[in-house]
Amino acid sequence: MPFFELRWFLAVAPLLAVAVAWLLLAAYRRRARRLERLGARPLVERLVPDGGGQLPGRRAVLLGAAALCAGIAFAGPRWGVERNVQRGSGIDIVLALDASLSMMATDVRPNRLERMKDEARRLLAESNGDRFGLVAFAGRSYILTPLTVDQGALSLFLDNLDPTVVGQAGSSLSRAIRQGTDLLLSTETGSDRALVVMSDGEAFEPVDDVKAAAQYAAQQGVSLVTVGFGTTQGSTIPEPGARDGALHRDENGQVVVTHYTPDMLRAAAEAAGGSFIDAPATDKAARIRNALSSLKRQSRAAQAGRDRQPRFQLFLIPALLLVIADSWLQDRRARAKRLPAASRVAAAFLLLALALPRAALADDGARGDKLFAEGRYKEAAAAYQRAIESGNDSPRLEYNLGTALLAAGRLDDAVAALERAAATATDSELRYRALYNLGLIHLDKGRAAKGEAAQKAFTAAVDAYKRALRLRPDEGDAKWNYELANRNKSGGGGGGGGGGGGGGADGQRQNPGKQQPPQPGGLDRQQAEEILNSAAREERDVQAQQQAQNQPARPPGGKDW
Repeated sequence: MPFFELRWFLAVAPLLAVAVAWLLLAAYRRRARRLERLGARPLVERLVPDGGGQLPGRRAVLLGAAALCAGIAFAGPRWGVERNVQRGSGIDIVLALDASLSMMATDVRPNRLERMKDEARRLLAESNGDRFGLVAFAGRSYILTPLTVDQGALSLFLDNLDPTVVGQAGSSLSRAIRQGTDLLLSTETGSDRALVVMSDGEAFEPVDDVKAAAQYAAQQGVSLVTVGFGTTQGSTIPEPGARDGALHRDENGQVVVTHYTPDMLRAAAEAAGGSFIDAPATDKAARIRNALSSLKRQSRAAQAGRDRQPRFQLFLIPALLLVIADSWLQDRRARAKRLPAASRVAAAFLLLALALPRAALADDGARGDKLFAEGRYKEAAAAYQRAIESGNDSPRLEYNLGTALLAAGRLDDAVAALERAAATATDSELRYRALYNLGLIHLDKGRAAKGEAAQKAFTAAVDAYKRALRLRPDEGDAKWNYELANRNKSGGGGGGGGGGGGGGADGQRQNPGKQQPPQPGGLDRQQAEEILNSAAREERDVQAQQQAQNQPARPPGGKDW
């Protein structure tokens, strides 16, 4: 279905054609009056060789049609789908991120792990054109993502990185370096390769093993950069899932104090001929970029989405040909004269249409936004769906579609759209709103169902709100609804939850389907917070038990941090 960037100009185009014809007719009448003052009409027609007194019907048709085509071209017609491609150059980088328990130490705020994730995010943001892979390591290493330019996927894995990701406790830098190197070598590339290891350096293995792994990376042409986090004074480690602020203890019952160990990281960098960035250094992301600045880069293209293909030239070219034909059909004497007013208007309009920059706009669902604001949710959903089917499948439109379907009561269809938005959105705010509304749907479905179906819905709601809270941990409305879903999942009752999901396209309107405030006898805010903390502790306990069951052997010396 064709789409027009300036839809209102379609109504102006016929008026433009009429205006051109009227100008020609007015010029003809003025000329006729002047000729009548010269003498009798038969005599004047014999004296005027260009036939200037004749009705300009042919010219009116040609120039009117040219103005109409030019008006349609100016309205910006688009149909069909074209893929937008971003071109750039970059290198291949693997981030090996320490996810061991020692990274939860609080000698830097909020803790070493969060500080490391912040630097990794900044590095990603400053590295357009580079391909990244993620490796998490503790007692063993684990590939989170292959090499990719998908910043959204990389950010999602970074957000969810914690000590439960890797199944074996402890710290092994040598395994991380070898697996990161193998991941880089698994893909053909024309650019240089780099491995960035971020860790506190507290690895319980012989330094010779780490040096051997670093030398292996250098032999394979991989540039190694090691980055430290923490302080040499060290810190205790909060016990995962512990109550009352308990601290992690070793096998002898002694409280563990973990220390930043720069010597291990420095030795790895020196063995590979790479770079070492010490923990006290500021702006680590910029220092990493500077260390990698001399590497050879490869040109590459990445698909950045789809858009409707502009078709204005299909109307602009005929308009230009019609103007040329009109000029060519004039006799030699007329063509020697200055173009009449109608021709000047048409030519100027064509030049304007040619010179005007064509914005790469697609149907952004503006009509759907308007319908949503008017409370016509079914029509808004239909408008968003048409925009998506036409090729603009952006996460924002998917989110708007899901929210409109939710407001219209079509919950099953809304789930699919919101899941797509949450999976593809790179903006954390948009992803949070999609997850919030997704949780709201499952919560409503659970309260309307019974038995096993209700439990499944409440479980899905808990999962959605949990993912939302990872993006915005302090969001009260998401906590409130998480508690409500968790309470119902556990067989309890309770009142409604708080609102606060996303609305339409601009993300400012509140979700029309949000929950009502709590009823008498339901949860108050303090109770909700207590249940949230209890549920979080229970989840961490389960994850810790699963990690212990999956752990094949204790690390060397029994050190599991």
